[in-house]
Amino acid sequence: MSKNETPTFRGTMPALMTPCNQDGEINYDALVETGLSLIESGMSAVVYCGSMGEWPLLTDEQRQKGVRKLTEAGVPVVVGTGAVSTAAAAAHAAHAKECGAVGLMIIPRLLSRGSSVAAQREHFAAVLEAGSGLDSVIYNSPHYGYETKADLFFALREKYTNLIGFKEFGGAAALSYAAEYITSGDPTLTLAVGVDTQVFHGFVRCGAQCAITGVGNALPREVLRFGELCRRAAAGDAQARVYAQELEEAIRVLALYDEGADLVLYYKTLMVLEGHSAYQHNINAFDQLSPSQKGFVEDQWKLFRNWWASWPGAQD
Repeated sequence: MSKNETPTFRGTMPALMTPCNQDGEINYDALVETGLSLIESGMSAVVYCGSMGEWPLLTDEQRQKGVRKLTEAGVPVVVGTGAVSTAAAAAHAAHAKECGAVGLMIIPRLLSRGSSVAAQREHFAAVLEAGSGLDSVIYNSPHYGYETKADLFFALREKYTNLIGFKEFGGAAALSYAAEYITSGDPTLTLAVGVDTQVFHGFVRCGAQCAITGVGNALPREVLRFGELCRRAAAGDAQARVYAQELEEAIRVLALYDEGADLVLYYKTLMVLEGHSAYQHNINAFDQLSPSQKGFVEDQWKLFRNWWASWPGAQD
């Protein structure tokens, strides 16, 4: 566990997107402003550069500059280590430690020998070694072409005590596997829900203690309320369970974007609808929603906003 009195992976954390101008140049001031605002709203930390599909579009220098800007501003940051090269992933972990980040989200080895358990073991070990002392979770996602199972997790944990949890991006079955075979029964291990569509299942049925969110960037109050209700439901609060299921159903379409290839485009659009104009551009200018997609997300946002305004579960 890190030097923090409480474990890093608790509560709700947004995976930050990267604001930029129309030429794709990063607006670091807006990135920091967003991070500070989300922490002030009640988020426990932010993830950068994490699981929002943008890290392959940024240079290592750009990513590390973003991490440094956030940490220097006092934002608690979990650093994503996604990289094609193990050496680059380890460098991100070392930089995170140097900057005073609070944790690591470790992404598997990609493209080269990605299906090899032996190669993944050495990849994870190199990153954990470089980030020694930082609370770390393995990011498990079928989209990366490799799924970490319990045997490898515990083989790594024998040597690296900073490996304290598992972020599961898969569906309900994958979360249930992680709970049953990895994180349950040991209070020092944490299960983090990695996809917005599985928050209720993860917290209530799988004992998760953390959610890493995409839609929470644009709707922090609502997503924090969802997490609160789910935790209360997991503790046996029957009314909270009803409210949590109602909110899960109401936010479902907006949450589903977290599962798709266009998630950043949708969530930047939601940010703009919520008044955050710094997110109107994408790193690749040609990455755009179609007119139909844009119209649909605007309609769904209005539908959710109108529902929330009259929903009795919005507050106690």
